[in-house]
Amino acid sequence: MIWFIALALLAGVLVGLSRQINGRLAMSTSAMESSFWNHIVGLGFITVTALLWGGLFAGEPLASPWWAYLGGPIGVIFIAAGSWLIPRIGAAQTALLIIAGQMISGVLLDIIMGAPGSPVARAVGVALILAGMYVAQPTKHKT
Repeated sequence: MIWFIALALLAGVLVGLSRQINGRLAMSTSAMESSFWNHIVGLGFITVTALLWGGLFAGEPLASPWWAYLGGPIGVIFIAAGSWLIPRIGAAQTALLIIAGQMISGVLLDIIMGAPGSPVARAVGVALILAGMYVAQPTKHKT
C-alpha cells in the first residue's frame, strides 16, 4: 500500500511541475501552442517508451466505446487551461483549484458509481478542502 501512496504523491508532484513548465511555455507562446507542444513531445516520449518496453499495440482499441476516447480532448483542455491560468493566478492557486475540481468530480463519480465508503465523509472531506482553499486565499489590502 505504501508503494501506491508514494506513486500517487509522485504523480501529484509531476502534475504540479508539468503545469508550471507549461505555464512558462505559454508565457513565450500561447496556451494553445504550449498545449500543442506538450502533446507532441508527450507523443514522442510515449511512443519511444512503449516501443522499448512493449505494450504500444497490445489491446483492442475498437472494442472500446466511442466516449472512451474523450480523455484526449479533455486532456488538451486541461493542459491549455492550466497553461493559461498559471501566469495569471499563480501555480499554487491554479493547483488548488484543479485539485478542488478533481475532488468534487471524484466524489460525485464515486457516489454515482456506488463506490464503497461513506458519501457523507467524502462530502465533508471536499468541504474541508474548499474551506482550506478559502482560508489560504491571499488577503487584499486596501490602499
